Amino acid sequence: MGPSHRAAFRLVLPDNVTFEEGALIEPLSVGIHACKRAGVTLGSKVFVSGSGPIGLVNVLVAKMMGAAAVVITDLSASRLQKAKEVGADFTIQVKNETPQEVASKVESLLGCMPEITVECTGVQACIQAGIYATRSGGTLVLVGLGPEMVTVPIVNAAVREVDIRGIFRYCNTWPVAIALLASKRINVKPLVTHRFPLEKALEAFETTKRGEGVKVMLKCDPTDLNP
Repeated sequence: MGPSHRAAFRLVLPDNVTFEEGALIEPLSVGIHACKRAGVTLGSKVFVSGSGPIGLVNVLVAKMMGAAAVVITDLSASRLQKAKEVGADFTIQVKNETPQEVASKVESLLGCMPEITVECTGVQACIQAGIYATRSGGTLVLVGLGPEMVTVPIVNAAVREVDIRGIFRYCNTWPVAIALLASKRINVKPLVTHRFPLEKALEAFETTKRGEGVKVMLKCDPTDLNP
């Protein structure tokens, strides 16, 4: 089948991958691409900034790729609890700390500075904390997108040879994501915190707008609100 045929670009879900899991392939792909760009490997110490859906999939993927310890930060206690559920070893609820103070807490919990930081918020202070936290010679991957211009301690990164890498969504990761789900190497089901029948779509969108939960799922079959 030639590439000009639309079916050449389709990906088939295996029978043991649910539609709900299939709906999470896109965010999972972001985590796969980020962790590959970061070079996560056996024994890595990883700092994930931001415990939203993208931060959580990065925790899942980092642990699957062999990270020895993952610490994650967020403002929300409930999201940090979810991070613990999906495999984070340590959590930090950020309040009024400076970026340097956040970095110090990360080092204290891990027992060393992480060689890899995955920044998922796009917030200036979080990017700063990511630079300060990352071990000399380590890698900071920028996943979250915020303002076009931010102020960061670039000299700190330069003199300590901290590599700053960007990612834009994903690249050639969907087949990998499907394979991981089919093999049950990764469990994304805990990310779905709310389920609504299609008739309650407005309520589902309002729930998302309020920032409740992690992933809100619309189910087309009103008799099936199960994972």
